[in-house]
Amino acid sequence: MHSAKRFLLVVVVLVFALAIFAFVLENQQSVALSFLGWSAAELPVSVVVTLALVIGMIVGPALGWLLGRKNPNPKR
Repeated sequence: MHSAKRFLLVVVVLVFALAIFAFVLENQQSVALSFLGWSAAELPVSVVVTLALVIGMIVGPALGWLLGRKNPNPKR
């Protein structure tokens, strides 16, 4: 049973890695982002989307953690 779970995990990871690889290969067009007069260097679409995903994965939980605390010093 343990080896079946490991095999399934390997298959899922390989499928996920192949999907990421295909995404990167299909999105090589360069884009330049502009926001409030600030302009970024031209980067491939896949890099921009990946950076946005990683930043969202960091900022989202951080805001949830910071704003989710009702009372930072609870009285016991």
